[in-house]
Amino acid sequence: MNEIVDAKCIQRFLTKPTPVASGPAPQRPAGNYCDGLSRRNFVQIGLAGMGSLGLPQILKAKEDSAALGTPRKDTSLILIWLDGGPSHLDLYDMKPQAPAEYRGIWNPIHTNVSGYDITELFPLQAQIADRFSIVRSLHHDNGDHFTGGHYMLTGRGGASGADTAGKYPFVGSIATSVLGSRKPGMPAHVAVPYASSIGLRPGYFGANYVGIQHNPFETDGDPNAANFQVNNIQIPTDLSIDRLQDRQGLSKTFDRLRRDLDSRGTVAAVDRFDQQAYELVTGAAARKAFDINSEDPRLRDKYGRNNWGQSTLLARRLVEAGSTVVTVHYGGWDHHWDLKSGMERYLPMVDQAVAALFDDLTTRGLYENVLVMLCGEFSRTPRMNNGGNGGAPLSMGTPGRDHWGNAMFCLLGGGGVKGGRIVGSTNARGEVPREHPLKPADIHHTLFHVLGVDASLNFINHAGRPIAALEPGKVIQELL
Repeated sequence: MNEIVDAKCIQRFLTKPTPVASGPAPQRPAGNYCDGLSRRNFVQIGLAGMGSLGLPQILKAKEDSAALGTPRKDTSLILIWLDGGPSHLDLYDMKPQAPAEYRGIWNPIHTNVSGYDITELFPLQAQIADRFSIVRSLHHDNGDHFTGGHYMLTGRGGASGADTAGKYPFVGSIATSVLGSRKPGMPAHVAVPYASSIGLRPGYFGANYVGIQHNPFETDGDPNAANFQVNNIQIPTDLSIDRLQDRQGLSKTFDRLRRDLDSRGTVAAVDRFDQQAYELVTGAAARKAFDINSEDPRLRDKYGRNNWGQSTLLARRLVEAGSTVVTVHYGGWDHHWDLKSGMERYLPMVDQAVAALFDDLTTRGLYENVLVMLCGEFSRTPRMNNGGNGGAPLSMGTPGRDHWGNAMFCLLGGGGVKGGRIVGSTNARGEVPREHPLKPADIHHTLFHVLGVDASLNFINHAGRPIAALEPGKVIQELL
């Protein structure tokens, strides 16, 4: 069975352009990351969850979580992933008193919360800063794209530019494996428009040993396109629902013997895939939620008529319809040079989409039920370079910033998280945490608390060993 599934995955990948995080458009040529990327990377990481023992352990995890008294909640997550690493000093932790080569190009502006300043390129967020908080003292101390992405999305190290394969599951996959979807008929874990970490799909958003059935459902395409349509949720023209039901029954009959012989849980995982696909095709809920073209044009304008804005709007539609975890991909943050043009292009789009999302959630009564997170794999060097990145000074445009994992930010708001808070601080030049240093695991423990997932659960890895759901950490109490 593994060989069949592997072949399908590989064929699907090889017949599509390789997307990388290089801007708001969903498909761009490969090679825009300084760490490099190859199709072999995809095979290594995309198939990392094959043959999982996941299903029996997942069912047990749900029982254990209930037995331990973990509060039942109805919250969801929208994670906006800034793939490539955004600079904290140019967004949410500005240092106007630092030397010029540190403080950067833009000035801070006041928000509607006293003492809470952000970049002048975020005027819309400045008006609603009371709805989100910023962790300014986050760090994992690594400047490798892959290591940083692995830390931020799984809570653990193990990956690097020399070995990009994912070693652990995405924390969102762990959460949805325990919680399922918030409403029937919706995929629990969705990626818009695709799951990509440092150009790898599904990359560190993959479920790994928790089971491939908990990988994200990817919409693909560009939600801003007039003809945008999500694949695999429409009934094929040559089939009826009755024939689909007949096919489903026939498939179960043929699979019975393989299921009895399967000791690794792969058939069970594929069964889950089949059932999810059947529910998506035959149910109206998902088709309605994914139909962004039915949204009010005025609201679409408010989010921004670009890939990032419309992807964010689609994420809101999905959590409202019942998805538990939705990730949104904003790529193109690897600014070793031309920081000025990059930020002046990207930050207004981020500002518009994020502000519209918080306004929309509030208007719809969803603010307390949806946690919004915004982060990337690391930050950028506090001291700007000369723009050449190895070439002649300024040969590649204005100065840029290089890799920096010693100080970074994470935005959190909604879902019961208090807004208008600044958690922790960095030193005068933004180099390292000064107060209340926090690790990715602390963010993840806070996330599990918000979603109602017991962080002490264990899962069985490929070697048959129990692995804790999360690394040791603490819920960030200042946010709750």
